[in-house]
Amino acid sequence: MKRREFLAQATLAGMAISLPSFVLPNSKKINNTSVIIIGAGFAGLAAAYQLFKKNIPFILLESRSRYGGRVFSHALTPRLVVELGGEWVGASHTRIRELCDEMNLTLENNQMDTHLIYKNQYFAKGKWDYSNAWKQKFEHIIKTYPQLTEEDKKQLDQYDWWRYLVNNGCTGRDLEIRELLDSTDFGESIRHVSAFAALAEYAESSPKNEMDFKIKGGNSKLADAIVAKIGKQNINLNHTVTHIIQNNKVEVRCSNGKSFIADKIICTAPTFALQKINWSPELTPAYKNALNELQYARITKRAFAFSKRFWKDESFDLITDQAPHYFYHASKNQPGPSGALISYSIGDKALINADYSNTNAAREMAACLEPFFGPVKKLLKAQQYYYWGQDIYSQGAYAMYGIGQWFTIRPQLLQPHLHTHFAGEHLADWQGFMEGAINTGEDAASNIIQ
Repeated sequence: MKRREFLAQATLAGMAISLPSFVLPNSKKINNTSVIIIGAGFAGLAAAYQLFKKNIPFILLESRSRYGGRVFSHALTPRLVVELGGEWVGASHTRIRELCDEMNLTLENNQMDTHLIYKNQYFAKGKWDYSNAWKQKFEHIIKTYPQLTEEDKKQLDQYDWWRYLVNNGCTGRDLEIRELLDSTDFGESIRHVSAFAALAEYAESSPKNEMDFKIKGGNSKLADAIVAKIGKQNINLNHTVTHIIQNNKVEVRCSNGKSFIADKIICTAPTFALQKINWSPELTPAYKNALNELQYARITKRAFAFSKRFWKDESFDLITDQAPHYFYHASKNQPGPSGALISYSIGDKALINADYSNTNAAREMAACLEPFFGPVKKLLKAQQYYYWGQDIYSQGAYAMYGIGQWFTIRPQLLQPHLHTHFAGEHLADWQGFMEGAINTGEDAASNIIQ
């Protein structure tokens, strides 16, 4: 059961201008609906696959020169594939796991056991923990979460997760480590994250916080498999949408001069890209305000390839209070002596790390790790990074609901606009997961199929 349901659809109305366009053919098997899907990330691909199975004609328009969106598998070396975008498949992520089964893709265990560098001391996995008092308190918080009323949740949404932890007795070392760890989940300081959004995620996720599996060969394999099903001919890459005109039909115009006409639209664009589209009729003032308010997390993922896996633990990850912030083994389950670590940094740290040259990044990595793991810099063979805070389409890795936003702007963003239904991870039950993008894409398709 989903904990957050889509709101009722808005009333249809509008006007349009007619231009010469490519008109999608009508289907006679289910209904006469044709659909334009904006965005070929996982939300758009999932929506397309649902329409494909119902014989409803569609076309995908994608600004990038590739499909997959913010899922971006990268060959760091000929032997090592890392994820510069969406990474984890959770134990409770039923739809993506079902799709992987359907596409004959293998899910490999990707769970980690966390090591710690804190105040210039290194603690191996199992050699550090929170205080007994805080552990017991947090267990009680999670246990009593199902008893919260709707009003309780709305009250929690009025302040941040850091304040909630403090109010519940998390202090000192417990608070500092909790802030380091939790900020990796939301991509920004937990002083900016809604207490309700954070508590809901921790109370309802798997014991490893949905960091459980990864697709063998790279998560982009799922995008490839869906594209093979629906047909590459239905995806138009390098098509940036500039105008959406809605009347009895919908018309979508692109920056390359092409335009398309259909009956419905599924728009999966992140809010930054969505704001750049000229809408006729315009989006409602409430919707525009919601788009302006929602922030996306600044995250840099910098992958380091080493000739030797000096960390000696296939389930290695490491939270630090230093500039690289968080390391994890990005080549787990991949054969060979060489391996890759990803340095995952958030917020202001992400911006700083993105500005580093490879030389400076290697220096910072070595300064953090060498006191405890020896001369690892000489083992470094290659590196590659991506800073999502400057991605020209999303301006961030994933959406982050701030203080007072979950019960206010999110309901607005869920509203359809005339013939347009919206999807994308920013509308999901949890932000930042491939599962959420898939769920919202399928929900939007279901609203059209009905």
